[in-house]
Amino acid sequence: MSEPVDGLTASVPSEPGGRSENPSLASRLRLSVVRLNRRLRAQRTDTDLSLTQVAALSTLHKHGAMTPGRLAAHEGVQPPSMTRVIAALELVGYVERAPHPTDGRQAIVEITEAGTAYVHESISVREAWLDERLQELSGEEREVLSRAATIIERMAGHS
Repeated sequence: MSEPVDGLTASVPSEPGGRSENPSLASRLRLSVVRLNRRLRAQRTDTDLSLTQVAALSTLHKHGAMTPGRLAAHEGVQPPSMTRVIAALELVGYVERAPHPTDGRQAIVEITEAGTAYVHESISVREAWLDERLQELSGEEREVLSRAATIIERMAGHS
C-alpha cells in the first residue's frame, strides 16, 4: 500500500498476516523523528565538535565517569574509534582520564567542568528552540506530544 508522505509516496507493507491498523504510521513517525532531530542538531551553536564527540560527552554527563571500553559500548562504536574521540575531547579540556582504582591497565574517563558547561549550553539552546515551537501549539497538542514522548521513550528502551 502506498500513501503520500510530505509529497512523496511511501510504500508501507502491511503487518504479518495482512493486518494493517495504520499502514503509514511507521513511515510517518520515522520521518518525523528524523526531521525533528535534524532541526535540533541545526540549533548547535558550536560545530567544533563532531556529533560523535558530542554524544560521548553527553553520555559521560548523563551516566558519569566510565572506562573507554564501556563508553565505546554505550555509544555503539569500536574502542579504537572511542580512543580518538576521547583524545579530541581531552585536547579541548572537556574530559580527563584518571587511573582506574582497581585495574592499572585501565583508565577512567570523566567529564570536566568545561565539558559540563558545554553540555548544559548545548541542551539549553536546543530546548529553547523546542520550547518556542511547543508554545506555538495548543494545550491539547502539547498533551498529545507529552503522551507520545512517554511512548517513544518506552519504544527506544529508555523507560
